[in-house]
Amino acid sequence: MTPAGTARAGDPERSTLDKATDENFPVAPFFLPRAWRADLMAVYGFARLVDDIGDGDLAPGGADARLLGVSPEEAEDRLLLLDAFEADLNRVFDATPRHPLLRRLQPTVRRTGLTPEPFLGLVAANRQDQLVKRYETYDDLVAYCELSANPVGRLVLSVTGTSTPERVRRSDAVCTALQIVEHLQDVAEDLDRDRIYLPAEDMKRFHVQEADLATATAGASVRALVAYEAERALNLLNEGTPLVGSVHGRLRLLLAGFVAGGRAAIRAIAAAEYDVLSGPPKPGKIQLLREVGVTLRGEG
Repeated sequence: MTPAGTARAGDPERSTLDKATDENFPVAPFFLPRAWRADLMAVYGFARLVDDIGDGDLAPGGADARLLGVSPEEAEDRLLLLDAFEADLNRVFDATPRHPLLRRLQPTVRRTGLTPEPFLGLVAANRQDQLVKRYETYDDLVAYCELSANPVGRLVLSVTGTSTPERVRRSDAVCTALQIVEHLQDVAEDLDRDRIYLPAEDMKRFHVQEADLATATAGASVRALVAYEAERALNLLNEGTPLVGSVHGRLRLLLAGFVAGGRAAIRAIAAAEYDVLSGPPKPGKIQLLREVGVTLRGEG
């Protein structure tokens, strides 16, 4: 996460959008048409803000809460903030939103005909984060990703006018993979929030206890578990990769960047010998560009 500096504390819109540079994948790269870039940044602003509410990562000063009509005394109640955020989301479709990031989203919704469902899915995922701290099975985790990640890919396809049932299916696989990879990178950070996204049944299989996730470096059992989950994520990426070849032009390059971001992150995790506890393994730009080339050539 990019910390919001003092100069940005009064500008929650800018401090949220600036976090795009920290993502594993390109959000709205320069080579896209200007209209697409604007629309994708509007969607990103929504997704980043709802995640920041759910994670307690809003910019200091309480500006976001005030914009949503929540008093400083109530701003620590994340479920209340999410309710206020959903109410402002509803205004995107029938009135004038209060928050500048939702006002930024409104022209995109009107221009591209986006529906409320994917946005509501992201809100529901963050509500679930307040109530569900552990996942028993891999299927349970995938069901969570259907709310927390897959709507983003569906929104990208809708914004670019390329949505078909088969592309949605492939996109869902890519987005679920990206979410799992992010969880692997952030095991320690998530544990600090009392959340574990490693399925409990897999932890038992690899003889990993919760206390093993709280150490400074990962032991052999944790590394084996992370390697197992990384392989699952890679398989999902491979399943979704034909999405890239199903489109053309600059959109093909954008989608290749999404897939490549996931692959590069998995390689970074492997290069760290699956020790994700000493710090989130992050790929370098050269590795990312290499993976983009591999993806575009269909060699992944």
